[in-house]
Amino acid sequence: MSATTFVGTHSTISLDAMSGDLGAEVVVRAAAATLQKHAGIELILVGDQDELQDLVSRYVVDDSRLQIMHASQVVKMSESPTESLRKKKDSSMRVAINLVRDGQADACVSSGNTGALMATAKFVLKMLPGIDRPAIIVELPAIGGSLHLLDVGANTQASAEQLFQFALMGSIVTSDVAGIGKPRIALLNIGAEDIKGHDTVRAAAAMLGASTLNYIGFIEGSEFFAGKADVVVTDGFTGNVALKTMEGTVGLCSHYLRRGFTRNWLAKLQALLARSVLGTLATEMDSRKYNGATLVGLNGIVIKSHGSADSFAFQHAIDTAVVEVSNQLPQQIGNMLQEEAA
Repeated sequence: MSATTFVGTHSTISLDAMSGDLGAEVVVRAAAATLQKHAGIELILVGDQDELQDLVSRYVVDDSRLQIMHASQVVKMSESPTESLRKKKDSSMRVAINLVRDGQADACVSSGNTGALMATAKFVLKMLPGIDRPAIIVELPAIGGSLHLLDVGANTQASAEQLFQFALMGSIVTSDVAGIGKPRIALLNIGAEDIKGHDTVRAAAAMLGASTLNYIGFIEGSEFFAGKADVVVTDGFTGNVALKTMEGTVGLCSHYLRRGFTRNWLAKLQALLARSVLGTLATEMDSRKYNGATLVGLNGIVIKSHGSADSFAFQHAIDTAVVEVSNQLPQQIGNMLQEEAA
């Protein structure tokens, strides 16, 4: 999430410093940038104490708002969620989430194994009352602003009731991050007509239509970025396939652009002439600005950073945590659930 809006408040964020693909240096550099950006934020780096202390001495100018908490284990990207829960109770991931449970941190950010992070967070923090399953929500660029998509991988299947819960949580997250009072919510379907789709998605549509949420109907994948909806809801299997397809499409377009502008001397000259336009495009489409997926539905705030995130991207994941702490996201979800049930 871009998390461009920050309401000043004091909060503490725990950072799983050891689980990402690129090592602890990325996390420490992101922490240093965060401390400079947000005066009211304190950070807890969780991981190997000696390694982290050395990195802090190299990259952090003022460590008065920074703590290091030792953890002796690391959850590998290839480990199963069950194995990580059973055998990695002193992992940097588990300790960082424990800090949220124990009230020592207001949120946790991790680049680690998604399945293990979800399983551990659900086990440690538990679910909010009225929420059956957690979901993963991501922010994507769209015409005129951005789009929030959920679920993108926490649940391979979802009932109509669960899709309704995803929509409710997505509405609150979007309102917090984008500042939209009544986010437009759509259900991903194979067509926009009411008769399209399977029974589950049509049942979810009926529930959303009877709710106080701003439900606008079905949306097709080709309309994702058209600016028609602020929140798109689907099950985790479909959402993850859609997200990975988008990432692959961006890579394909980049490949053809590079090939087109380097095929001969005239094309290279054209690339020089178009450099400012290409630079603007690269900046606007920079996926690092949208790094930081929220695990919504938990009784606490946990942010999943991309495993290969660099320090710039990881900092944006921390920014997302800061915004959600400031806006008390779990409390807002709980309050809206009560309103819908009334």
